[in-house]
Amino acid sequence: MGMIGVHEFITMDGVIGDPSWSFDYSFDPKMGEAIAGIMGSSKALLLGRRTYQEFAPSWSTRTAEDDPGAPFMNETPKYVVSASLQAADWSNSSILGPYSAGTIRDLKDRAEGNIYVSGSGTLVRALLADGLVDSLHLFVYPLVAGAGQRLFADTGPAAKFALAGSEAYSNGVLYLTYTLAAPGRG
Repeated sequence: MGMIGVHEFITMDGVIGDPSWSFDYSFDPKMGEAIAGIMGSSKALLLGRRTYQEFAPSWSTRTAEDDPGAPFMNETPKYVVSASLQAADWSNSSILGPYSAGTIRDLKDRAEGNIYVSGSGTLVRALLADGLVDSLHLFVYPLVAGAGQRLFADTGPAAKFALAGSEAYSNGVLYLTYTLAAPGRG
């Protein structure tokens, strides 16, 4: 059974949408190592439609020389949650159809390794609401965006998480890993 690990760049006030604000910060090589660790433990990629449509043209032309993550992004099986996408032309991509917790549970059950999610805010909020996220990998940037798409919706269910790891980088970014806390703990 696979586990779902979500990776997000996030501001201190919880904004994840359009992380162009991250460009104002240098990219610490240790951040790349952490992201490579998340990818390296995964055997599949799960994406929402918008993230898929942003990633496909950007990643499909990259090589390992351009970005060490390119082989993972291009060669790994990709599953796209979408009610409207008609075709998924990026290598090894399949459309799962509209979001269904049962479909995601089936994917987890048949996965032979972990499943990596990057971005995909709408999908991630649904996965969190249905208790399908096994680990959150948050790269917290030292800024308050004030507005934008947030990781946790105001109307979402309450949840408790347990801190599984943390790192601080020279650029001020914190890498926090959380797992869903066992019931009665937190």
